[in-house]
Amino acid sequence: MPETVTPERVLAQLEEMLVEVIGDDLLLDGPLTMETSFDQDLQLESIEFVALSEKLLETYGEQVDFVGWLAEMELDDIIALTVGQLVEFVATNASASGA
Repeated sequence: MPETVTPERVLAQLEEMLVEVIGDDLLLDGPLTMETSFDQDLQLESIEFVALSEKLLETYGEQVDFVGWLAEMELDDIIALTVGQLVEFVATNASASGA
């Protein structure tokens, strides 16, 4: 039976993925929260976004199209993107497919 995709579970998995992408320095400022921003707080670079998108694909499959989702956003929206927005996107799309 597939595990239920909850925002809390996605947040925990996302934190693990980001530690793999960025390194343990990620946690120096405390745990990842829904309010954490990718630009200001994590200072994620484009290559790290690519690595994160690959990890999301490996974990949740093609129904969680992170790159496609980002492509629909304006630059200002991407810069202002928070962990919470990504968690909601992943939870909604992974749940819809029964992942």
